[in-house]
Amino acid sequence: MKKEKFHIEYVFDNVSNRSLWNHLTTALGLSSWFADDVEINVNKYIFSWNKVREEAEIVMVRPEVRVRYQWLDGENKGYYFEFMIHSIELTGATALEITDFADPDEKADAIALWDSQVEVLKRTLGI
Repeated sequence: MKKEKFHIEYVFDNVSNRSLWNHLTTALGLSSWFADDVEINVNKYIFSWNKVREEAEIVMVRPEVRVRYQWLDGENKGYYFEFMIHSIELTGATALEITDFADPDEKADAIALWDSQVEVLKRTLGI
């Protein structure tokens, strides 16, 4: 079954782009909210969850704006997830847009998982 692309957006008040960026691209930052452990070897990232390891590589980066990770193995091989940071003009808040893929019947669960993980990210950032 082909996976569907979806976008979700989260608003962060009072967060610096640099701090948010570090949580999206560094091993320490990503392991604080996204995965149990993260190892980086140049552009290859190894994410671990409960002893399950999956590899991804950065295929697009615009510092402090956008980063795209493409999965290299497992059932997600060839798919990607992307983080994009932008400002909301009206309020001045920072928004994090996430693009990901899920099977149509698992899309709601995938969004719920991102919601949960982003709540951890917000707590980690102190907001």
